[in-house]
Formats: sequence, structure tokens, C-alpha cells
Amino acid sequence: MGKKKGRGIGAAFVTLWEDIKDIFTTFKEGDWKTRLSFLIMGFGELMRGQFARGLALLGIQTAANLFIVKFGWQYLKDFTTLGTVETHKVNRVTQYGDNSFFILLYSLLTIVVIALLILAWRINVRDNRNCQRKLSAGEKLPTNRRDLHSLLDEHFDKTLLALPMLGIFVFTVLPIIFMVCIAFTNYDVDHQPPAKLFTWVGLQNFKELFGIGTGGNFGSTFFSVLGWTLIWAFFATFLTYFLGMAVAILINKKGLKLKKLWRTILVMTIAVPQFVSLLYVGKMFAVDGIVNAYLMQWGWISAPIPFWTNATLARIMIIVINLWIGIPYTMLIVTGLLMNIPSELYESARIDGANAFQMFRKITLPYMLFVTGPFLLTQFIGNLNNFNVIFLLNQGNPKSMGLSNGAGATDLLITWLYKMTINDSNYKIAAVIGIMVFLVTAIISLVVYNAMPSIKDEEGFQ
Repeated sequence: MGKKKGRGIGAAFVTLWEDIKDIFTTFKEGDWKTRLSFLIMGFGELMRGQFARGLALLGIQTAANLFIVKFGWQYLKDFTTLGTVETHKVNRVTQYGDNSFFILLYSLLTIVVIALLILAWRINVRDNRNCQRKLSAGEKLPTNRRDLHSLLDEHFDKTLLALPMLGIFVFTVLPIIFMVCIAFTNYDVDHQPPAKLFTWVGLQNFKELFGIGTGGNFGSTFFSVLGWTLIWAFFATFLTYFLGMAVAILINKKGLKLKKLWRTILVMTIAVPQFVSLLYVGKMFAVDGIVNAYLMQWGWISAPIPFWTNATLARIMIIVINLWIGIPYTMLIVTGLLMNIPSELYESARIDGANAFQMFRKITLPYMLFVTGPFLLTQFIGNLNNFNVIFLLNQGNPKSMGLSNGAGATDLLITWLYKMTINDSNYKIAAVIGIMVFLVTAIISLVVYNAMPSIKDEEGFQ
């Protein structure tokens, strides 16, 4: 793995160096049109009659430069400090100063625009080089009509994906970069712009989260919540998977009557919105809920059972209630897959004297794990970030000794992050936790995905 990574980094540097050499070669061997296009994007194309390309590149350069000069630069110049002028009052009149939030956000946007401008400039240089070589070889350049037609023909994929990719970048990638940057600032309840500025603090927030040199119990809380998150994700994934498979096998068993009825009953649990059902179930098992009320009325218990106030019992309850939500989904998926297993495999196993358990272990389970491996991984990652079940049932409670900063005994990292931002406005640590959630999910995803038989040997299952 280390050698492959090293080769990958080395190859990247070689590609970069070859690209730089190509730029210098293009300028050295280029004519005056090509050389001038280094300064004015699209100039070479315009001089060669390729007005569509030339105007597009010139428009990109003009728009980007106007954005940087007229808007972006006023924020980018304060990027290193995130502002120095605080909001203050002069003769009872509030004089607003710098806004660290906007400085960080628009600085990142400006950096992105600069990066895209550099990319467009490189495309412009390469296009001029190719055009000059074609003309030197006696070839004709594509006409403007041909360029425009190509956007709806061989380059239609780029035309079709341009707007979605822009949306993904603006609404997904840029917020992620912003969150990562927040993790290196002191943005919290005491530093709320525009009233108070926040600034860069380096790795201080990471040290605080892991309890390095802070003297607090933030680190122990983080690892406790992380441990419960992994335990919850494991049981929530594999219990629903294997029990859902068992239910599907039972319902598909030959001779069972009313198969459609049993499937319909299970599917009905999916039809009910989780928001309603989980809130209702949470109230049912409260200290003063209907479950405790009836158990006490029947004389089975003398005092209410602390379903949600005892940490261990609350965790068990959440895992059990999640089965009611997850089993129907798994049952539906497994039902369709079971019908695709060749019946000849089971007939051959019966002839060889295999019992039901042996056929399940040697035929059904390997087939199901091979086909549903990616689904299992998706479910596990989804459960790591399963906000609904935890928060709607008991809001991550109860409070527990040894946990700080608003964390409850059943809080996942994602619900703890939510509490920090909504209740405590502790955006800096919430951003660090967001990074940790990403790292945990990314590492698990990469390791498990590459180890799955369905990925390593797609044609190997017989």
C-alpha cells in the first residue's frame, strides 16, 4: 500500500512537471497570437476565426477578474486575520466593523474562482498550442458552428453535467471546505460576528477535543460517544440484516399461508412516517407513558421502569426499537434476492444430505453476503449518522456522569454535533467533530469496500 501511494504521489509530481514544461514550450515555440493569449485568454482563438471558443474564454477571464477585483479582493486581503476592526459604538451609534464569517466564506469563494481561472487559462494555452500545430500540419480548424454543435453531440455529457456539477460544488463541496476551515478558528458563542470577531487558532480545537493539554474531560467524552456510535451502528446494521433475512426466509417458505398478508403488515410500518412513529414510541416508554402505566396497573411492577433515564436500558431500547424500523426494509430487499438463488443448488444439497441450517450457511448466506455487501456497508455508514432514531426517541438522553458539553448517554457523534451548534453555538468543536465523523466513515468505507468479495472478485461467485 505504501509503495502504491508513493508511486501515486511521484506520478502526480511528474505530471505537474511535464505540464509546466509544456507551458514553457508552448510560449517558446508559439506565434504572436499564442503568446498574447497567455495574457488575454481567447485572443489566439479570436484571431484564428474561432469566435465561439475565443469569446467563451475571454468572457470567463473578464467575469473572474471583475469578481476578484470588485468583490473578492476586499475579503481575501483579510483572510489571514479574518478581520481586525470590531463593531463598536460612536456617540451611541453602532459602527459595524469586519465580519469574520463573511471574510472566511467569500475568501474561500474567491480562492475557488482564482483556481477555476487558472484551470481555464491552462485550457486556453493548450487549445492555442493544438490549434497552431494543426495549422502547421496543413489541417483545418473546427468552425464555430462545429464547436457549438459538438456541445450537443460528442461533448453533450459535459454540457449536461455542467449545471449539476456547479450545484454540487456550490452547495456541497464549498460548505465542506468552509466547515474544515471553521475547525481551525475560535468561532463559538463568545465570538459571534459581527459583534465579536473570530480568528485562526491552529490545532487548538483538535487538542481540546482529544483532551491534550487542556485538563478537561472533553477527550473522554468524545471517545465515549464515538464508542457508543460504533456499537450502535454495528448492532443496528447486522441485527436488522440477519433478522430481516430470517423473516424473509420464513415468509418465503413453501406451504406458508397468507404470505401477502404478512408482507403487507411489515410494509405498513414503512408507510408510517418515522417522525410520527418514533415520537409516539418515545412517549409510550416514558416514565409516565402508557407502557409503565399498564404494567403498574396489572401489578407486574411496583415502580416505573426507567426506559429512558437509565443509560444501559435506554441504549438497549433504542437498538430494539430500531429493529421494528429496519427489518421491513431488509425483508423486502432479501425477498427479491432469495427468488434469484437457483433452486437446483438446494436440490443438490438435499440429495447430499444437507439439513436446513447447512444449506443456509453454505448456499443462502454466501450468496446474500456477496450480493448485498455494498448495501450492508451503506447501511452501516447510514447508521453512524442516524439522527432520526436517536433524537426523536429520547434526544440522546439521559445525562451521564463523565460526559460533558451537552453529550448524553445515547448521543451519536451526529446528534452531539447538532446539540453543540443549536444549543451551545460551539461551532469550532462541532466542525472538528464533523471532520472526525468524515474520517471515521471514510476509513471504514474504504477498508470494508476494498475487502468485500463482490468488489475484489466480481466474477468469482458461482
